[in-house]
Amino acid sequence: MLNKFTFVFFCILLSACSKVVIEEVQLNQTPPKRTVLKVGTLYGPQIYLNSEQGESGFDYEMAKRFADYLDVELQMVPFSDRPQLFAALKAEEIDIVAAGISKTPARTEQFKLGPTLYFVNQVLVYKAGKPKPRELNQINGRMMILPDSAAENALIKLQNDYPDLNWITAKDKEYEEILAMVVNDELDYTVLDSNSLLISQRFLPELREALTLEEKVEVTWLLHPQQDDYLLSQLLDFWHQEKRAGTFEYLDEKYFGHVKRFDYVDTRAFIRAIDNVLPEYQAMFEKYAGELDWRKLAATSYQESHWNPSARSPTGVRGMMMLTRPTASYVGVKNRLDAEQSIRGGAKYLQNMIDRLPESIPDNQRIWFALASYNVGLGHVEDARKMAQSMGLDPSAWRDVKKVLPLLQQSKYYKQTRYGYARGGEAVHYVDNIRRYYDTLVWVDNQTKQLKDAELESEVEVIAEDTTQQVQESAR
Repeated sequence: MLNKFTFVFFCILLSACSKVVIEEVQLNQTPPKRTVLKVGTLYGPQIYLNSEQGESGFDYEMAKRFADYLDVELQMVPFSDRPQLFAALKAEEIDIVAAGISKTPARTEQFKLGPTLYFVNQVLVYKAGKPKPRELNQINGRMMILPDSAAENALIKLQNDYPDLNWITAKDKEYEEILAMVVNDELDYTVLDSNSLLISQRFLPELREALTLEEKVEVTWLLHPQQDDYLLSQLLDFWHQEKRAGTFEYLDEKYFGHVKRFDYVDTRAFIRAIDNVLPEYQAMFEKYAGELDWRKLAATSYQESHWNPSARSPTGVRGMMMLTRPTASYVGVKNRLDAEQSIRGGAKYLQNMIDRLPESIPDNQRIWFALASYNVGLGHVEDARKMAQSMGLDPSAWRDVKKVLPLLQQSKYYKQTRYGYARGGEAVHYVDNIRRYYDTLVWVDNQTKQLKDAELESEVEVIAEDTTQQVQESAR
């Protein structure tokens, strides 16, 4: 396209040759001012959740940043399944689909695609304890997948070499329902992206990966195929800005960095504890959490004591929050084995850790640094931050400092620090565990909220039917 300077210069050249009449033409039409960005999405721990603590999810955070970039209001529009989501985009009821959607040939034909968010593998999933297929020709059983999905695309490509490969497409289900069917022995297999499997194992620990069917599949956003290029060009500019700012690395670490270390026994025990133990102490966590999300406080307590108020350690720590005697005295706890006192004291001490951190650490990162300090000591965390900076890493980003903390166990590194040796690897493991417990609590909360909403909606319908019936009877 000619820019304004070229256009004027071209007109001057023409006028030098002959007399011409030039009509005023607006070369770069500015699109109508957008006031709202409508983003269609699906519910999912790594995609979009809306709880009492607010909205969260990888796609939500990116969408919020993009709306801020455009200086417009963000409106998240969640759908129950992919067909409805795609239909809404085609009908221009939404501007963008941001829902952990993988790139497939069919989607490339139907929509405009944004830049790549991250990559995943498509994996065959089965239940622990069942025979594990090690080759595709060993798949023997009932397999269900979602229609028009990256899983379906991977299987169709493989079917050329494995003609006996067959599956069922479920148009009325979402992947969480299908995963539950695998766990409940209603299905033998499904196919899922690797990140979603890692996250789902926090709630359904019996799930296992058998085979990788397709590697490095792009996850992207979708735009309307006939939409003008303005929004896409803005999205590209935004993407480059966030890439330079390290946003993708930060969000990848936030939502996926802590789920790779999976412990089946521990996960099963935690889910049982949520049902059987947490109800006794939840009100205390909520009462004393203060500015913290109570679920992070509860997750920390579980990591410390498994919610056992009588927990004791050979090193001298005690109670629900496993406080040392000096720490208990500092936060005003007289009896460390009293559950309420311990929770109150642990919350106060954790908040104190957060407050003592350098201001350069962003608010959304401070809790992880504070938890590491709770475990290994603030001095050692500060040593790791200084080491990170000397290595060209970001000392205020948890994703970078967690790489450095384990080095405090090596003499060639800790000799150069102020506070010396520390079990930095344990601190990283400690924080990762708490983050996984927290994810599970968020998921359980969201499931409970959806169930209550469904029950309330059902009650309203029953009341409405009774009222209608009464009115009709009165009319008679």
